[in-house]
Amino acid sequence: MQKIAQVIVDVPAMQVDRPFDYLIPEAWRDIVCPGMRVSVPFGNRALQGFVVGTSDSSEFSKLKEIREMMDLAPVINEELLSLGDWIAEETLAYRITAYQAMLPAALRAKYEKYFVLLDTANDEAERLFEGYETMDWKKAEQLGALPTLQKWLKNGTVDLVYQVKTKVTKKTMRAVRSLCSVQQLEDAIAGLSKSAKAQIKILQFFQVFDGDYITVKELRERVQTTDATIQKVASLGLIEIFDQHVSRDPYENHDFEASKPLPLLPDQQAARDAIVNSAQTGNQETFLLYGVTGSGKTEIYLQSIEAVLAEGKEAIVLVPEIALTPQMVERFKSRFGKQVAVLHSALSAGEKYDEWRKIEQGKAKVVVGARSAVFAPFMNLGIIIIDEEHETSYKQEDNPRYHARDVAIERAKRHGCPVVLGSATPSLESFARAGKKRYTLLELPTRVNDSALPEVTVVDMSEELRNENRTEFSAVLLEKIKERLAKKEQVVLLLNRRGYSSFVMCRDCGYVVECPNCSISLTYHQAHNQMKCHYCGYQEAVPHHCPSCESEQIRYFGTGTQKVQESLAKLIPEARVIRMDVDTTSKKGSHEKLLNQFRDKEADVLLGTQMIAKGLDFPDITLVGVLNADTMLHLPDFRASEKTFQLLTQVSGRAGRHLLTGEVIVQSYNPEHYSIQYAKMHDYLGFYHHEMRVRKMGSYPPFYYLTLINVSDENEMKAVRTIQEITQFLQGKLGPDAIILGPVPSSIARIKNKYRYQCIIKYKVEPQLNAELKNILQHYQKEQVKGLTITMDVQPFVMM
Repeated sequence: MQKIAQVIVDVPAMQVDRPFDYLIPEAWRDIVCPGMRVSVPFGNRALQGFVVGTSDSSEFSKLKEIREMMDLAPVINEELLSLGDWIAEETLAYRITAYQAMLPAALRAKYEKYFVLLDTANDEAERLFEGYETMDWKKAEQLGALPTLQKWLKNGTVDLVYQVKTKVTKKTMRAVRSLCSVQQLEDAIAGLSKSAKAQIKILQFFQVFDGDYITVKELRERVQTTDATIQKVASLGLIEIFDQHVSRDPYENHDFEASKPLPLLPDQQAARDAIVNSAQTGNQETFLLYGVTGSGKTEIYLQSIEAVLAEGKEAIVLVPEIALTPQMVERFKSRFGKQVAVLHSALSAGEKYDEWRKIEQGKAKVVVGARSAVFAPFMNLGIIIIDEEHETSYKQEDNPRYHARDVAIERAKRHGCPVVLGSATPSLESFARAGKKRYTLLELPTRVNDSALPEVTVVDMSEELRNENRTEFSAVLLEKIKERLAKKEQVVLLLNRRGYSSFVMCRDCGYVVECPNCSISLTYHQAHNQMKCHYCGYQEAVPHHCPSCESEQIRYFGTGTQKVQESLAKLIPEARVIRMDVDTTSKKGSHEKLLNQFRDKEADVLLGTQMIAKGLDFPDITLVGVLNADTMLHLPDFRASEKTFQLLTQVSGRAGRHLLTGEVIVQSYNPEHYSIQYAKMHDYLGFYHHEMRVRKMGSYPPFYYLTLINVSDENEMKAVRTIQEITQFLQGKLGPDAIILGPVPSSIARIKNKYRYQCIIKYKVEPQLNAELKNILQHYQKEQVKGLTITMDVQPFVMM
């Protein structure tokens, strides 16, 4: 009887965004199941696809056969397959795009596959592998051995390894194993001359060694021998030297000291009990854990996870990117050891793949990771935690444009488990949902050690200018830094760079050097004396004369971390400074290395961009200085005030977290702005109520939903005409309460030589909106092939 597979093929286009029927060859009928990848003929080429279902019949009579199986076990389980369909629907993405987003890069590239024999005591397997350790997939296919290997894969006799060409190579190390029994080794020793002492020592070692193999390096050290001697013994056929495949653990060289649960304060205990109760009753509940900085949210996460693991379930912890604040990884590894897998962008493709395999094989029970870790292939989820839930990095900015918080809540519904959103400055949307009882609010109003929140002083920088102070530091901040250095305490200086860059301008005529492909000024990079466009990658050298008026008065404006470091060295030469920005943290592991140097008191001042604003917990930080608090306030973004308040509150929370009292100096040209004033008073509720009034007047979230539509094309008139047509079409389809803003040029009117126009839809309830937006995408399919780009972002976080 024939068996049919329904396959989603790897073509991100609307007309093929549905399953296609393929015949499963007879040899694979009992093997192919949903979640596996297969190679199928599509048109005149072979494509990768995902099996999403199987059946015994098809409405089509002539079916093509699956060409090749790419997996023996599903790489996406059934829950994640249905989650992928949900994401595609919610974000207007293609199903193939949603599935690909769930997999590590190693599974998206070209690769070779081979089986590794794990159980050498299995005679049948030994015969099949002909004494070799590995077998190529193609050979296994030729031998008709795939069904047997699938059975062995399940019981642990073999493993299937993907080796990606060019991208990921398997990591191997030289290893040694004995080929003889203890008695045979004894006989071999007796047969060697007494002068072969070094060889005898090696054989004696293997008489008592009870492991499968030992690395060449370790054997050299333990027996005090040389490579040449090991080779000599191997040439006698007594031991074997071979390449052993090893799993890449990015944290294998870290020595994490085991930690024990700390006693909880009453508020912490109540929060932990509510979360654990929800997890144990299988009741899906979303908790908003709102606690001031230093109130012990991490300890609640750890103890809640401990309870979940005791029930035999698994946990996902999401933290904002920045190479995953190393301290967070350390806390989880210290508590749960090897049960923790870590997923983030600073890992190599191979390390990511190995960590993902650890999860898939059930060797890890806790995942700590950035946004995409929400897709960890767990089968029995018990809790999902999102730390710093207000962070915008949880929203993906390209297809599929999902928000990790929404995906987490959807996954939790399927597993009947709680979601915990933690923050000292929750997003307005989350706090409003807690107010409406859609989320359960858990509050931690005090710091763990009862230390007071730091005192915040706001300095008016306009006043400093009037007093002839042209440096980046106000007089009071300089004075406070000197005081801290004298007391051997530490200082954190934040240069708020988000939405702010150094640009090159002529002081005579005001000409600003712009990118020839994009409507944006080039950013000055002092390290290479280059100007770069952060949108299309264009770069050029800094001109000596103004291209407009030929003046030599062409200078760069804006304050970069490097410039601040130089100024600090002139003003306080004795200060030891560690700088953390994109330039100093681009190398792998540099982020953690710099923080460790600061922790070990190798520096007095940590100067950095917003990557240092959160997660730092060092006892000797007593002063935090924010050099330019208001650079984000003037961005064309309705969340600008909220982002400013959050950043100032977060960075203030780095000071005085332990025994020493902390102080914060905020420098601003706009000191009376409400977001700065509420941050000064640590008054989240005051800010929340003020900002909610502003949002209500402007019809913005959380009172309205938003969808941003952006159209771009090299032909400006075509872009204008298309956005006008879309706007007119939607005006006839939306309800009377919906508001359409635009069409207008985007804030950055041109990127990569494409003109950009946009409109924003504000609405409360529009059940048909997604269907209408899909109709629009379908209508312009042919135009999009010719270069027109239409992007639709449901609930956008970047308005530019």
